[in-house]
Amino acid sequence: MAITKDQLISDLAEATDLQKVDVRALLDQLSEIVADALENDGEISLPGIGKLKLSERPARTGRNPQTGKAIEIAAKKVIKLVPAKALVDSLN
Repeated sequence: MAITKDQLISDLAEATDLQKVDVRALLDQLSEIVADALENDGEISLPGIGKLKLSERPARTGRNPQTGKAIEIAAKKVIKLVPAKALVDSLN
């Protein structure tokens, strides 16, 4: 089961003795910092978690699964997570 943002905020607030409002503000600021770093540098390291990298997916031709008709899929930027070795080791 996935952890929700509210559960994450509650867990962090409990672990750090901070107010939930402060933790929520920190998470919101973190998302802005990550977005800016990816836009400007193309990658950001999150110690103990991994590295987020911006990658470009080229335009391609796909198929509509209902009709089988060919459609053009536009190029777009995607974010890929390369997990930290410590995280992978902790799960295995």
